This record gives sequence, C-alpha cells and structure tokens, in this order.
Amino acid sequence: MKEYKEVPNILTGKDLDYLVDLFNWNFTAYKVAVNSYEHTKDNDLRKIMEKGSKIFCETMNDVISILEGGLNE
Repeated sequence: MKEYKEVPNILTGKDLDYLVDLFNWNFTAYKVAVNSYEHTKDNDLRKIMEKGSKIFCETMNDVISILEGGLNE
C-alpha cells in the first residue's frame, strides 16, 4: 500500500457517482422550491423557500466547482 504525502488530485468513480447524486438531489429540491415559491402567497413560506433555493443553488455550484477542480487548488 502506497502512502501519500499529499492527497492526489483525483476523483474515483464512486466519488463522481456521489457528486452526481448530490447535484441531482439539490437540483430537484431547487426546482421544487422555486416552483412552490411562485405559487405561494404566504410571505413566511416564501422567505423559507427563497432561502432554501439559495442553499440548494450554492451546493450545486460547489459540486460544479469540485468537478472543475476549483476546490482542489
């Protein structure tokens, strides 16, 4: 077994599968939050959905950044 002084900058197939799942879960939640926001009149619920959609969007952007190598630098 090889020991690394630094973690290699690679993604395994299992890593990629997890990132794809994570992106898809957040994309689905984002779509639901945005669609619900548009059809909800309650301001408190709208604020919660807006906050949630921002969090889902940030997570999707984090996944994209990882796939582009942006968080590995």
